[in-house]
Amino acid sequence: MSSTAAVHQDDHHHEPVRGWRRWVFSTNHKDIGTLYLLFSLAMFFVGGAMAMVIRAELFQPGLQVVEPDFFNQMTTMHALVMIFGAVMPAFVGLANWLIPMMVGAPDMALPRMNNWSFWILPFAFAMLLSTLLMDSGGPAGGWTLYPPLSLQGGNSFAFVIFAIHLMGFSSIMGAINIIVTIFNLRAPGMNLLRMPLFVWTWLITAFLLVMVMPVLAGAVTMLLTDRYFGTSFFNAAGGGDPVMFQHIFWFFGHPEVYIMILPAFGIVSEILPTFCRKPLFGYVSMVYATASIAFLSFIVWAHHMFTVGMPLGGELFFMYATMVIAVPTGVKVFNWVATMWKGSMTFETPMLFAIGFVILFTIGGFSGLMLAIVPADFQYHDTYFVVAHFHYVLVTGAVYSIMAAAYYWLPKWTGNMYSEKLGKLHFWLSTITVNILFFPQHFLGLAGMPRRIPDYSVEFAEFNLWSSIGGFAFGLTQLIFLYIVLKASFGKRTQELPDRVWEGAKGLEWTVPTPAPHHTFEQPPELRDEDLAHGDVAH
Repeated sequence: MSSTAAVHQDDHHHEPVRGWRRWVFSTNHKDIGTLYLLFSLAMFFVGGAMAMVIRAELFQPGLQVVEPDFFNQMTTMHALVMIFGAVMPAFVGLANWLIPMMVGAPDMALPRMNNWSFWILPFAFAMLLSTLLMDSGGPAGGWTLYPPLSLQGGNSFAFVIFAIHLMGFSSIMGAINIIVTIFNLRAPGMNLLRMPLFVWTWLITAFLLVMVMPVLAGAVTMLLTDRYFGTSFFNAAGGGDPVMFQHIFWFFGHPEVYIMILPAFGIVSEILPTFCRKPLFGYVSMVYATASIAFLSFIVWAHHMFTVGMPLGGELFFMYATMVIAVPTGVKVFNWVATMWKGSMTFETPMLFAIGFVILFTIGGFSGLMLAIVPADFQYHDTYFVVAHFHYVLVTGAVYSIMAAAYYWLPKWTGNMYSEKLGKLHFWLSTITVNILFFPQHFLGLAGMPRRIPDYSVEFAEFNLWSSIGGFAFGLTQLIFLYIVLKASFGKRTQELPDRVWEGAKGLEWTVPTPAPHHTFEQPPELRDEDLAHGDVAH
């Protein structure tokens, strides 16, 4: 009996296997987190290449580069790849790496399921991207896949639906794993109100994922049966209702927007206090604000549908409910600014991205409030104003926070400090070019340019020219980020970094050696007040 136990102990402590087997069969949360992050980085460049096709076509009026049908395939695939392939897997990768270290857990609660939830993704995206090579081409109905347009595609449609199902499986498994880990594997003394805010935002996000992913699965399955099995859920000729699809889709789609931004709130709430050298202002109010945003996200879905002919009462309800979401979001922005107020701030690269996030995300939030107003939305709907709004939220919001997290935790992960000069160059070039890319789109929308069109009137030419130049420059700038990440990950270690890489960084992940060992917290760590990210609010 004792020898069996000893063998088990040895097995647990061994170093990772070398070669490909380590990555394919790994159940280690750090390895799986790394796989997610690398996959997300690859998809970021694939989705970015599709965006470059879109901007090349829109560089000048007239049909320049691609056929209209292929242009529509690019707009649809760009969105699917960026949302399900770049942003969401990046946040799940960060959760895998950081949540066990932040709560003092030895690993994720369900390690084999963790491995499976990652390895589904490459197959799902291989299936999705393969549709571009099929006779009928990829999906071309926009990422929302509205019928009847989406049902007029070719036989690649079934591949798209099954790929979306696989992505949904992956997300649900990842979310369940995160919930179980946070509830069951916290270190003794780590009660809920002592958890870092990143852990809180992910706990709430995981519940959102479990609740809304099955809704998307239902909607796309109904599309599938309409297309291949003769049902008429959304076919008006058979008694169905295409607007019903919009209701079901957006009941998933609006919480999905918050799934892509709540972890970003958590990241920024970890980074700002470190470089301000003071605790986060209003920790408890941040937790309640996050929970409020998650709850409200379920009751605002039809603000995407003001133009479908809703009754006035419905329009008023969804308008006011959408405006209410600005309150907890405003609390968050206020708390971030108050954290910076009179702090001893320094401006390392993670801090620059975090401040960029706060300012530019807030711009995206304001344009969202404009879209919430029903009569105004009648004008903005389906124009480039909407495109500008959600890219400010998702690029300078979600993507900026992922980059901030990469710069902040990369030295802890790899043991290598990146070049601050290059990091700052990446930040400033990104910030200048991303505004040249998306800010003119507000004016295009206000002037009436519809979204998802490959050709446009001459009056829109100048702003589109600027937007395309900004797009190409922003895309090229990301090669600096790629270089920094690869150099830190694979370069020789030139210096010994302290455990607490950033002076003033709080949290259990900064108590483990740098680079983080393969296994952490064999014994539950003891919690000390200086390791808590926000002082001790529990007492």
